[in-house]
Amino acid sequence: MRYEGSIYRPPSEAMSLIVQVTIGCAHNKCTFCSMFKDKKFRVRDVAEVKEDLAEARRMYGYIEKIFLADGDALCLSMPKLEDIIGYINELFTETKSINIYASPKDVLAKSQQDLERLHALGVKILYIGAESGNDKILKNINKGATRDEIIEAVRKTESSGIKASVTFIQGLGGEAMYREHAIDTGTMISAMEPSFVGLLTLMLDDAAEITADIREGRLKLLSPMQVCEETLLMLENINLTKECIFRSNHASNYVPLAGTLPQDKEKMMKLLVRAMKTEGFKPEGLRML
Repeated sequence: MRYEGSIYRPPSEAMSLIVQVTIGCAHNKCTFCSMFKDKKFRVRDVAEVKEDLAEARRMYGYIEKIFLADGDALCLSMPKLEDIIGYINELFTETKSINIYASPKDVLAKSQQDLERLHALGVKILYIGAESGNDKILKNINKGATRDEIIEAVRKTESSGIKASVTFIQGLGGEAMYREHAIDTGTMISAMEPSFVGLLTLMLDDAAEITADIREGRLKLLSPMQVCEETLLMLENINLTKECIFRSNHASNYVPLAGTLPQDKEKMMKLLVRAMKTEGFKPEGLRML
C-alpha cells in the first residue's frame, strides 16, 4: 500500500482499509483546518489505486469496511468512481460498506442518479463538514459553501439512500457570535435531517490560519463554560422528525455526549447542565485534535 503524507479519516473509520484515491483536498482553504497542508492536490491514477487494492487483497483475509481518502474523494468523476468501486466489489466480496469524505460542492456537482448509483455500488456514508449553520461564519472561515448549499447537499445525500454524517465545530464564531453559531447550527440540523451529527470543539493548531486570528485578538476562544452554553443552545434549537445519531465525544470536546435525537435530547441537555454546575470539564491537557 502506498500512502502520501499524513492520513486522516473519521473516528468511525478506525478499523477500515484506507485507500487514497486523491492526494490532499481540492478546496484546502478552510481557515480552521490544518489537514492536508503538506500536500498539493491531485487525483491519483486509477491504475495505481487498483494496484493498492490488489495488494490489500493479498495482505488481508477479511475487510469489512473501506474508506476512500483523502479530503474529498467524491470530487472524482463518475466513471473513475464507478471503476474504482466496481473493482472493490470484485476483490472484496465480504465488504459491507464503502465510505467517503465529501464537500457540499462535491455532492451538489453529482446528479441524484449519480448518488443513487453510488449507493447501489455500496457507498453507505458520506462524511460532510458543515462546521456552522451561520452564513457569516461560513464566509469568515472560507468554507466555500453557504448554509443553503450545505442543507441541500445533505438532503440530496439522504434522499439517495446514502447516509450523511455531518460535523460541526463549537466555538467557531468566537465570543462575538456564539449565540448565532449555536442557534443557526441547531436550525440547520433540523432542516437537513442527517443520519449522523458529530460535534467537535475548536482548538489551536499553528498550521491553521484561524490560529493567527485568535492570537492577534480578532477571534476570542470560548471558555469551557461558554462552549457548554453554546452546545446547550444548539440542542434547544434542534427539532427533528426522524432519528439522528448524535455524538459529541471527540477528543477535543469538554463534555462527552452521545445519544439519538430526538428522544435523547433532554437527557443530553441535563448532562450538560450538570457539567456546568460542577465544572466537570475535560482538562485542557487531555484535549486533542
